[in-house]
Amino acid sequence: MPNYHITIVYPKWHKIPEQTEFHLPPHGPVCMAAAIPDEFNITFIDENVDTLDPEQHTDLVLLSMMLTCQTPRGKEIAELYRSKGIKVISGGIATMLHADEVEQFVDSIFLGEVENGRLALVLKDWQEGRLQQRYDYFRNHPPIESIGPANRDILNHDRYIYRGVKMVDLVHASRGCKFNCFPCSTAYLGGQVFRPRPVEKVIEEVAAIDNNRLFFVDNSLAQDREWLLEFFEGLIPLKKKWVSHPILDDEEVLAKAAEAGCWYVYQAIFDTSDVIRERVQRLKDHGIGIEAAVLLGPDNQDVDYIKRLVDFLLEIEIDMAEFSILTPFPHAPVTAQMEKDGRILHKDWKRYTTAEVVFQPLKMTPDELQDMYHYAWKEFYRDMSQSLKMSKLFMKVLHREIADGTYKSSFQPEVGRREWVD
Repeated sequence: MPNYHITIVYPKWHKIPEQTEFHLPPHGPVCMAAAIPDEFNITFIDENVDTLDPEQHTDLVLLSMMLTCQTPRGKEIAELYRSKGIKVISGGIATMLHADEVEQFVDSIFLGEVENGRLALVLKDWQEGRLQQRYDYFRNHPPIESIGPANRDILNHDRYIYRGVKMVDLVHASRGCKFNCFPCSTAYLGGQVFRPRPVEKVIEEVAAIDNNRLFFVDNSLAQDREWLLEFFEGLIPLKKKWVSHPILDDEEVLAKAAEAGCWYVYQAIFDTSDVIRERVQRLKDHGIGIEAAVLLGPDNQDVDYIKRLVDFLLEIEIDMAEFSILTPFPHAPVTAQMEKDGRILHKDWKRYTTAEVVFQPLKMTPDELQDMYHYAWKEFYRDMSQSLKMSKLFMKVLHREIADGTYKSSFQPEVGRREWVD
């Protein structure tokens, strides 16, 4: 049997200028790589940290695209390889969101989840010269038990280091989301049925990851209380330190999460209510840090509302904040209404980064919302830069690792950088 070579490419995109630039190892490509049979050789290029060399030999290219703003670069990459007679297959979240468009510039698209032998069947079709234009497994999810560990061996781990500190590895313990939040495409992509992986399988994968710091990229850790308690209990002996999206606001669950190594969470903050204030305080009481995920531009917001929201974040002493402009991504509940009302300004996907206004706000002009986006970043970080706040969060986890004996000197921050002063 021929020894075929596959190149997986993760296209680059323009980062949000207000954010400290660092790079996390992407999750989609390592899941894709795990579904490729061992008979294939794999090269992985993350264009955000690696240089793509189109002259390097490959027999097939797999595009893995997560973000809408990656699709223009994905088109350029596909055209480059197809001009050489090399087939290109595209998959990932952005391919699912833009299926009809992406289908026009690649040889084949894969919609859905790759496990349970599905990607292997596609590769077999390619080998035998009968590659189909579209493989549609959308919403036809594989058995959750068939999802094994990702193939992180394809990563160049030395690329994912920020100022001497190794970044988190990404892992998922569940798929699907029962919530259907108005700005989010998750329910469309993964379905509204919560699909937790067997806890023992997740624990086995986590234990094998050669990194003490993880990011559980589950859509939400607030969907099944009993499963969460079992999952966190299983994590405790591993002494990993981890980040996640919101965790169920339940005293027992939060206590168990902290014991299991929860380092900080991304917590959506959308108003200045006592409900939010108390939720943040409960996280703090358990020693869990908070990075506020703040969406700017929903119809209930005006200029004064955003100013009050930023003041509130400073008042309750959130560790960090990430401000994003509401963006009408395909298949999000908000998008259909905006299209109906004629409020979408353009579909230049390169600019769909959540840092630019691409729709007509209800209570502001587009320029006013753009100005308030810049105001929020500047005002929140007026006394301490984002890089310093992030460094302080990392210092906390370093201290915890030293205390429980899991600190590894290879992760030591660079000596002499003022940003690491606690």
